[in-house]
Amino acid sequence: MVDIYGEEPGMSDDTAVIHIDGASRGNPGEAAYAVVINAPGRPPVEEYGTLGKETNNVAEYTALIKALEKAKALGLSRLRIHSDSELLVKQVNGEYRVKNEDLKSLSEEAKGLIRHFKSVTLSHVRREQNKRADELCNLALDGQKPKKTPALKAPKQPPGTVGDGRVRDEALECLRSAKGCWQRGETVPSAEIVWDQLWSILQDGGVLRKAK
Repeated sequence: MVDIYGEEPGMSDDTAVIHIDGASRGNPGEAAYAVVINAPGRPPVEEYGTLGKETNNVAEYTALIKALEKAKALGLSRLRIHSDSELLVKQVNGEYRVKNEDLKSLSEEAKGLIRHFKSVTLSHVRREQNKRADELCNLALDGQKPKKTPALKAPKQPPGTVGDGRVRDEALECLRSAKGCWQRGETVPSAEIVWDQLWSILQDGGVLRKAK
């Protein structure tokens, strides 16, 4: 286990524990990734999805990148990441050189994301210690619907322009929903998600017009 960025290794009270996995049936073949985030004081966050035809190593790197992106969106600052890919762990930790061109770009992307955090520790674990992430990868590959962190519920909009009062009320409800998630200790949607929903409300209400 190596602390690849930031503070000395150790478990701070606000350290999020993340398990990641990537899989490919065929190598290359149909591939998938999975991320499981357990942050103190918050409900678990799980995300998984398919990647099309990719190698196992590309899937593993994609899982790491997805985990870092999700952790950043959640506002987490200290991460302890577990992966059952020894190659991924040793390459990102600098113990192995990255020779494959496809993996080089993914490795650089991951390292760029890592710099956004106060501390990131990446360690190798056995597959049985990474059971939930492995299960999610198989669910994705078996064709079950990818599961992501729930976004805010967008108010239903009737076709056409609605009154200014209704647009205002629905925009406020969107913001109150985000505030409520924070107060209840639930996963808070990212600023991009909130903005996209507000933009949709304003467009559907006729306040904004799509560019032609």
